[in-house]
Amino acid sequence: QVQLVESGGGLVQAGGSLRLSCAASGRTFSSRAMGWFRQAPGKGREFVAAISGSGTNTYYADSVKGRFTISRVNARNTVYLQMNSLKPEDTAVYYCAAAPTVFVTTRLTAYDDWGQGTQVTVSS
Repeated sequence: QVQLVESGGGLVQAGGSLRLSCAASGRTFSSRAMGWFRQAPGKGREFVAAISGSGTNTYYADSVKGRFTISRVNARNTVYLQMNSLKPEDTAVYYCAAAPTVFVTTRLTAYDDWGQGTQVTVSS
């Protein structure tokens, strides 16, 4: 099991940037694919971005492609989500998650460890 702690959320104006961080415990970080998901008020949790255990492969939701970048530093047990050109519709609680596979996956049900979430609010 991996414990995950997100940070970096906040309030930003439309067009601005934020970088989310997710620190993981444990010694198996590099063997786990990592993902970012988000949940807006009244909506279900949706996939945002994912990265393979080595960091070689990434995948993005169409809604964030070209604006968000996921990366990881295995030596630091940390995964990042750089968010640029933010829009009001990006407002949500953002969750970091770990999957028991090295392969990138977009399926919410593939992830078995979750952080507590960090709020991102984009004002228009």
